[in-house]
Amino acid sequence: MDVVHFSIGSILSIALQALLLSSSYGSLEPYDLLYNNAVEAFYRNDYKDVVRHMEGALRSYAEVRQTKVRCRLRCQNQHPFDSASMDLQFFDVVLRRSYCQNECIEEKVGTQSMHKISEDVIQDFHRRIPYNYLQLAYQKLKQLDKAAAAAHTYFQANPESVEMDQNLEQYKALEGTNLDHFVDREARPHQRSFSAGVKLYDNANYEEAISLFEEALQEYYRADVECRALCQGPQRFEEQDHILYRYSLYQLVSDHFTQVLHCEHECVRDLSTRPGRLSPMENYLPLHYDYLQFAYYQLNMVEEALACAQSYLLFHEGDEFMTENVEYYREAIGHDLKPREKAEWYLRRHEQELELLMIGSDNMHVELTEGHYWTSTGGREDSNRIPSGTDGWMEYVPISEKKNFTLAPPQELREGGPLVYDSVQLIQNSQALNGTQRVLLDDVMSVEECAELKNLAHTITMAGDGYRGKMSPHTPNERFEGATVLKALQYGYEGRVPLKSARLFYDVSERARRIIESYFLLNSTLHFSYTHLVCRTAITGQQDHRNDLSHPIHADNCLLDPEANECWKEAPAYTYRDYSALLYLNGDFEGGEFIFTEMDAKTVTAQVKPKCGRMVGFSSGGENPHGVRAVTRGQRCAVALWFTLDPLFRELERLQADEVVQALDNQSSQSKWDTSLNINPKDEL
Repeated sequence: MDVVHFSIGSILSIALQALLLSSSYGSLEPYDLLYNNAVEAFYRNDYKDVVRHMEGALRSYAEVRQTKVRCRLRCQNQHPFDSASMDLQFFDVVLRRSYCQNECIEEKVGTQSMHKISEDVIQDFHRRIPYNYLQLAYQKLKQLDKAAAAAHTYFQANPESVEMDQNLEQYKALEGTNLDHFVDREARPHQRSFSAGVKLYDNANYEEAISLFEEALQEYYRADVECRALCQGPQRFEEQDHILYRYSLYQLVSDHFTQVLHCEHECVRDLSTRPGRLSPMENYLPLHYDYLQFAYYQLNMVEEALACAQSYLLFHEGDEFMTENVEYYREAIGHDLKPREKAEWYLRRHEQELELLMIGSDNMHVELTEGHYWTSTGGREDSNRIPSGTDGWMEYVPISEKKNFTLAPPQELREGGPLVYDSVQLIQNSQALNGTQRVLLDDVMSVEECAELKNLAHTITMAGDGYRGKMSPHTPNERFEGATVLKALQYGYEGRVPLKSARLFYDVSERARRIIESYFLLNSTLHFSYTHLVCRTAITGQQDHRNDLSHPIHADNCLLDPEANECWKEAPAYTYRDYSALLYLNGDFEGGEFIFTEMDAKTVTAQVKPKCGRMVGFSSGGENPHGVRAVTRGQRCAVALWFTLDPLFRELERLQADEVVQALDNQSSQSKWDTSLNINPKDEL
């Protein structure tokens, strides 16, 4: 038998190589874990840990994003689709590109940061929620300059926040802060340069304005590349949620790449939309060339002015004022010039994508609205000026509503039907509540039933349940706890709560459904979309001078856009929800009033004070924006219900709960639970 001899040197060499190989992979801490640690530190008043973890989460989030961009662009260049003319070649490129991306990203950030982040955490970072925690933590630590910057950054994406607006005014009045501290830490370079250029342009400082506009253009096209690279990942196609969706391999591949293409096309909208807004700035990209053409003219740089004017006409062919400018510039220099190559290429690609999307939308059976996000504002005020320049006026342009596919027939808006149960009293109808499809009812539950459900809530609810474990999904000043019907039935089976109480939760929600269906005279069955037993508790020590809402103003099936006075029925809104109801269990708390508002999310049209057995019901669309005032003392509990007329979007947990209840009804009180029922307590929503 051969004997293998290893020297100490060779062993060390092997160990060193292994160490080098392992160290070549990144060790970035996951930003969702850091975020969660920061929130937990906040609730135990450990503000140094809040800052440490939250700043780390923001750095990690930015690093993951940039790593994805770099790796996807690199792998896209290494494995292009140009040469893939056959099925096997195409799938070969897909697999190689996927492997390349995964290896590249893992090398940079590490396996611990490769997992799928929940959509709720991603949305929190998009809405800049971490900066709300940071400004409070820095304030407690007396680091007012950093608190001011965090507050300003948060407010840029949440301009409706009354509390943050007042905080900013207080920071400005404090010693130790100055205007230089109020910076947007998340400012997008292309928008920052453009806004600064507009200010200089308005002050006739054309030379410096040109520099900033040119910089803004470069940053815009760079941001466009990054935005499109971020689209090269997992996609979600809403039609796949339908029970009737039938797919094959090629259908799935087609759906995926159509969604990627749609995502890339939407980068036009994304890059022209300011943080916290839903509608893009009108005419955003062409405005760069409009400002530039007149600024160059003012500095007698006519050739540059002509090229920019021609570039503008690519987006607005035949524009009267710009056509006059072009003719003037041609006469001044004695020859013609082409538009800028970048603008030509950009618009050509955009139109090709739109053509492909129209084909893809036909295949996917979804309606795609053809529209550009550079609609002309019309004539300029100073039309006698030769050449003419923009007056700098920009407005928000509503984007055509994307309609969701539904099998439910159209409903005629009616109300005033029977209340089904003798004890239920009509308190206010739509007219009294100053709106449409609204109703306020009392005595939907008895005092005893309220008490029993509140006791149930204290036992089975957990922090954030139903909102993917987020302790405070709407405000850091309250603790949010909830539970679903199926969870209640599971606890009843396990003996952790009285089965009678769990069944009451089920029965009360069905009672509410029948009342809403009957009162609004619906001509088809109303199905459960989601059912939630939820409590909001004011956190002691965080209620002084509080001006935020317990639940911000929103609509239940569309994205509320107060500035555009619209509500967009598109993802991530639950577009299939048709009616909503809130059934209150108590009123022994301060604050917590339910409010309806106008589309502006500010003008209150009606207010409801919760109490035991009171229920407010309403249609879920943009006609009924609503929210909840801050709970400043005590605990507010309710059964929250959302309904749909489309049976394809029935709540999965409700269907499972129906099976459980039916099985229980078929058994004697002495029989044991049928363990073959396959109850799945996982919250699908």
